[in-house]
Amino acid sequence: MNKLVFFLGPAGAGKTTLAKAVASRRKAAFFDMDILLRPAADAIMTMHGLDPTDRDSAEYKRLCRDLGYRITMDAALDNLGLDSDVFVVGPFTKEAANPGWIENELSRIGLTLQEVEVKVVLVTLADEELFRERIQGRHSPLDDWKFRNWEVFRSSLGSRTVTWPLPEANVALIDNSHPDLAVTTELVEQFIYQDDDV
Repeated sequence: MNKLVFFLGPAGAGKTTLAKAVASRRKAAFFDMDILLRPAADAIMTMHGLDPTDRDSAEYKRLCRDLGYRITMDAALDNLGLDSDVFVVGPFTKEAANPGWIENELSRIGLTLQEVEVKVVLVTLADEELFRERIQGRHSPLDDWKFRNWEVFRSSLGSRTVTWPLPEANVALIDNSHPDLAVTTELVEQFIYQDDDV
């Protein structure tokens, strides 16, 4: 049975880094919404006379957000059934709050939660200052809006929940604050593959 593993959380939490670290140790296809959407988002924002590096404003969300999730999930769903697990990275804030979302997505390809093992890694950090430090350390122009509008952006750093009908054991809140990535990677790998490695 395929595993479909979501790495969810705020910007700067280290979702991508953590997912890549686990994927490098296991056979897993890797889909990061930011990467998949970037060429389209750059073009769409430019066509509308907006900042192509903006990934946080209301205009970006109106024009690009849903497209990004559709592109990402189409790619992820297309890989279910192959001989690898599927890792998906993104905030998925609205989607995680919709109890029927994951079942609707799987139904697009004729599958159910009984046929795909869905797990969720909710990635967070210990405090707001560590988020700021990690985001600054990325040196990405895509983060400029966050710093110019920190009071607005900081509201996205709160705790997350997932309302999908998953067993409690299939959702893990992971504090990614440890300075040694290997420590957290080991923890996440154990969570994802604990039943397989027994």
